[in-house]
Amino acid sequence: MSKKLLSVVLASAMAAGVLAGCGSTPAPAAAPAPAAEEKKEEAPAEEAKEEAPAEEAKEEAPAEAAADEGKVLNIYCWNEEFKSRLTDHYPGYEEVDATNGKIGDVAVKWNITPSTDNAYQNNLDEHLLGQEAAAADDKIDLFLVEADYALKYVDTDYTMPVADLGLTADELANQYKYTQDIMTDSNGALKGVSWQGCPGVLIYNREAAKEVLGSDDPETVQAAVADWDTFVKTAADMKAAGYSVMSSVNDSYRVYSNNVSTPWVVDGKIVIDDNLMKWVDDSKALVDAGETGTHALWSDDWSKGFYPDGKVFAYFGPAWLINFSMAADTEGSIANAGGWGAVEGPQGFFWGGTWIAAAQGTDNPTLVADIMRQLTTNEQIMTDIVKADSDFVNNKPAMEAAAENDEYAFKVLGGQNPLAMFCAGAEKIDLSNLSPYDQGCNEAFQNAMKNYFDGNSTKEEALDIFYKSVVEKYPELTY
Repeated sequence: MSKKLLSVVLASAMAAGVLAGCGSTPAPAAAPAPAAEEKKEEAPAEEAKEEAPAEEAKEEAPAEAAADEGKVLNIYCWNEEFKSRLTDHYPGYEEVDATNGKIGDVAVKWNITPSTDNAYQNNLDEHLLGQEAAAADDKIDLFLVEADYALKYVDTDYTMPVADLGLTADELANQYKYTQDIMTDSNGALKGVSWQGCPGVLIYNREAAKEVLGSDDPETVQAAVADWDTFVKTAADMKAAGYSVMSSVNDSYRVYSNNVSTPWVVDGKIVIDDNLMKWVDDSKALVDAGETGTHALWSDDWSKGFYPDGKVFAYFGPAWLINFSMAADTEGSIANAGGWGAVEGPQGFFWGGTWIAAAQGTDNPTLVADIMRQLTTNEQIMTDIVKADSDFVNNKPAMEAAAENDEYAFKVLGGQNPLAMFCAGAEKIDLSNLSPYDQGCNEAFQNAMKNYFDGNSTKEEALDIFYKSVVEKYPELTY
């Protein structure tokens, strides 16, 4: 789709409250981005940062920008995560204040808009539409996207192929394939890169495992959660001992939804995959048996399981959930005492991730390319990120080496090093069923099914609520 035509489509959609994308299928309507992505950076791993060694890679000078390039680098994002990575790890970055920095003689301006009520995407879309007419110092140079709505921007002229910035396939060869698949457009052009990978694991309460399973050894625990049928049997044992197997049915949703065989929309028709209906049936059985709740993720009730009195056996999540979101810095929490463990669980999955995209029309292509290069291909810098931030980074050699090194054990996991599991999980992630409608459909499906789980509707009535909600959001779809 041409930029001119796309601009018309986006402008019309914004006026109508729906943001359309490029190609034959529209992108998701404006809807709040998943709270998980906003939450994961709210609890930084302060202790890890204090213990991190000096960053040798930061001693290098930043790439020399061409003389005719801009003197202002405008970055659009929704929280402090990427800012902290650039501030802490990019060679030559100087922090001025909360929203300003310097790289050489280039001023760095941070435009940070929270994701709440879709504010970040709305702000980004408005400025992308005005990109061509904007003054040089006001043009977006790079912006961040996350997994649930990445496709909305990939197949448009507003994102630049990284090859046009000079990044080569050889430079990117050590990245996990799925992180590139999600940012590859319909013409095969890679439109963004990430410094992190987000494969997930089952995170278990060691005390609960000892009490109910007889051991907190990962092999024993994995045998008790090896598949969903076994997981359900273990849930009954946990209930008998006073534990919920999970805090909420929503904890397992990403595991099921990442293992579907069809996308949400096929030929303009909404399709509910069998594995999603399995989540519904399995979840209803667990709720009716009193073995889990229906709390919203990030709610106070959901978070009670971070503490011993919450009596929760397991959560599902990637490295960022373990290190940043489970109250590791709060005295009395299970994480603070090193009381969690990790196993593969019933199925592999991923959750979240942040990608760096270059805005078409940037007047700082050399600097944008170097930021991408340093943060997503420089093995030393990426290793420093692992040490300082406990992030699982998007570099196979770095992660495979760390997986075999006890120095990279997670304190919150009682000294267990889970990186080998994350490495294996990252290799298995399949995004072939990703669609531009994922964010809206996933949110609508979970919201509708809560009515059924809580006994406020039949399954059929909940499905009807779901279909009507999606069609209202995406009028071009049928069911």
